Amino acid sequence: MPVICVGGMIGIGKTSVAELIAKELGSEVFYESVEDNPILPLFYTASPDEIQAKRYPFLLQLYFLQTRFASIKEAYKKGDNVLDRSIYEDWYFAKVNHDLGRISSLEMQVYEGLLNEMMREIDGLPYRKAPDLMVYLKADFETVLHRIGLRGRDFEQDESLVAYYRTLWSGYDDWVHKHYSASEVLVIDMQHTDVVNNPEDAARVVQEVRDVLTEARLRA
Repeated sequence: MPVICVGGMIGIGKTSVAELIAKELGSEVFYESVEDNPILPLFYTASPDEIQAKRYPFLLQLYFLQTRFASIKEAYKKGDNVLDRSIYEDWYFAKVNHDLGRISSLEMQVYEGLLNEMMREIDGLPYRKAPDLMVYLKADFETVLHRIGLRGRDFEQDESLVAYYRTLWSGYDDWVHKHYSASEVLVIDMQHTDVVNNPEDAARVVQEVRDVLTEARLRA
């Protein structure tokens, strides 16, 4: 039974797509830890001085790393699940914050050491070692900002965050095509896809996922 990761920019619609796929395949969604995340609002609202003093970006990446590690092990053990972002994607966020000077080189070294140990454990799991598919959601930057606004989380709305969002967005394709190699990748253009309000779009996305999974099984 397949394990599918749904990835992409903040606010682009990962949860809606993950829930759609899980419902159609009769599987469970492992959600990204956001609503119960004690560090995320601090990360978004802290001043540059507070970020330097409190090290919120580093703490946030450690928190996400731990929760995503737990989620992917459980998803792999059950063997038929959808992950709303996964541990494979976590490194990209850490790298961006390192490049922006929010995570120090020493912190990045510690983070990558922990990540590498976790990935070695995942590679040694007896029941599964990788997802069957990553569904990568992409759109132009204006669409991403619009959807972040529609989501309405107060701590995500400050104008000062736009530059951060643009930096994340500008390198996402490069991460997918040059750094992600755990599974097949299905790209969904979310600029022209609305799985919540358009049943035809929802049906198309589900069929595309089924087609890729079928092709992968035939090649195996």
